[in-house]
Amino acid sequence: MQIGHLGEISGVLTAMCWTASALSFSLATRRAGSLAVNITRLVFAMGMFMVWSKVMRGLWTPSDASPEAWKWLSISGLIGFVAGDYCLFKSYSFQSAKLSMLIMSLAPPVATLAGSIILHERLTWLNALGMVLVLSGIAIVILKQPESETNKSRLNYPVKGLLLALGGAIGQGVGAVFSKLGMGNYDPFASSQIRAITGILGFIVIISFAREWRSINFSLRNNKALVPLVIGSFFGPFLGVSLSLLAFQHTSVGIASTLIATVPVFILIPSVLIFHEKLNWKEVVGAFLAVGGMAIFFI
Repeated sequence: MQIGHLGEISGVLTAMCWTASALSFSLATRRAGSLAVNITRLVFAMGMFMVWSKVMRGLWTPSDASPEAWKWLSISGLIGFVAGDYCLFKSYSFQSAKLSMLIMSLAPPVATLAGSIILHERLTWLNALGMVLVLSGIAIVILKQPESETNKSRLNYPVKGLLLALGGAIGQGVGAVFSKLGMGNYDPFASSQIRAITGILGFIVIISFAREWRSINFSLRNNKALVPLVIGSFFGPFLGVSLSLLAFQHTSVGIASTLIATVPVFILIPSVLIFHEKLNWKEVVGAFLAVGGMAIFFI
């Protein structure tokens, strides 16, 4: 059965999944550390992929993937899961997560540019308008500032943090293009499993060079980090990433990446319902802009 706008729907569902994983991983990171969370989430997701693959496809691993799929999806895993995510998490050491996420909103334009060069994809003027509205809404939501901070300088940002966040945006955008290039019509969950395998191997190399195995082992003994890690692994690298590949498979990487980037807008919902935070007018305007832009993609 063919579902209309399957790519766009998958992109929105990805953003919802990544909202849940972002909240879970932020809690797990405070309890176990970013490097421990980075590799453990992929290990947990790998177990989920193996069970899913065995039940749905009769295979524990993506052994039926072509060498071409393995090549491009592995490159995608190294660029997106390892380099991109490592840069993003590392940027938090130099600047606020708010600023890092603002720079990460450059991932859709990066994906669009890379998609036009590598995959020869083109956006219509209506698609471009939708992208501008969504990204404007995201920027407004992220840049909302408490009253007490309005007089502070916004220009005094650490260059290292900015470059690391930019590296995260480039990693996510370019990684998305290589995912689509390698996946073709192959199963999105099996494609995600290949990326996770590469991601695990990449982080093993990083942790070994950094000689952080002892500290990671110590961090993961914190039982309070286990539940959010499992929840985040399910909604992040397992379900969320697989849905993102389904989105890339059925629409352009520029449109899919733009819809996926709406996580900061979706986070407003649990912020109000769960954490009882109050929204200011900028967040409301930003959310309406983003939703309006998202609606254009379904026209």
